[in-house]
Amino acid sequence: MKRRTGNLLTDRPDLYEARFPDPDRLAGRWAEDLLGRYRAGPAVLDLGCGTGRDAAFLHSAGRRVTAADLSRTMLAHARTHHPGPVYAQADLSRFDFGQHAFDAVVCLDSSLLYCHTNEQIDGFLTSCRRALVPGGLLVAEMRNGAYFLGRDEPAAAPAVSRFTWRGTTYRSTTALHIDRAAQLLRRSRRWTADDGTPPVEEHSAWRLLLPQELRHFLTVHGFDVLALHDGPGPRTEPAWHPGARPGTAADGDRLHLVARTTARRQRHVTGRSAGEQAPGPAEPTTGHSSPPATGEQP
Repeated sequence: MKRRTGNLLTDRPDLYEARFPDPDRLAGRWAEDLLGRYRAGPAVLDLGCGTGRDAAFLHSAGRRVTAADLSRTMLAHARTHHPGPVYAQADLSRFDFGQHAFDAVVCLDSSLLYCHTNEQIDGFLTSCRRALVPGGLLVAEMRNGAYFLGRDEPAAAPAVSRFTWRGTTYRSTTALHIDRAAQLLRRSRRWTADDGTPPVEEHSAWRLLLPQELRHFLTVHGFDVLALHDGPGPRTEPAWHPGARPGTAADGDRLHLVARTTARRQRHVTGRSAGEQAPGPAEPTTGHSSPPATGEQP
């Protein structure tokens, strides 16, 4: 059996977009809504940009977007199919696009959680802090480590999923395992296709960060946390929609973050003091439900 580490879909960006369609650009619209709500300037860095769909939406909304990913294959697809942003290869745990080059950093689809160790998370936040202008914004969306507190292991029976694209049916069998010592949600997945290609076995993992743990990392690295909640967001059920108000709980499978670099040297480009919070939504709602974790979502 052919075996690889990572994700088969990373090597097939066209297949990735077929498996996870987003015709309404929900993730990009959610990010743009927050950037506007908190009055971020126009220069945006999209980290873990994948196929480039969200970066291209932010570009179409009038942002000056630099989009970064570790996968050369994803970046090649993005440049061809989602032009507009400047695309660059970078490691999330250590990148350097210059000092104070961006008004906001966006990191969606659990990309931050590919930083598995504390040192990698420190490197990510150090790099973000360097890249952001004083008062710059960090917007992130990811799995929520708190969702697994007090819950049993994910379902013992692997989850089976099928989809057909261009006449070929793909079948994935996915099993999740919590590595508590490393704080990782480990995923094993076996892909088969009915076109005669050999099966592929792959292994990947996400860091499980607790909300207060994440808040501490951010504070240590000079960020004020403006919002940290479980939804609604682009991956929740029900999903975010324009005008939706964020909740106050952090119980669901997804975690949504807005943070701003603390004020020390100058006023933010919008004219608002870098330490002041831009007005958020009034009367936030409580709690947000999520479906059981299956490993299908990023």
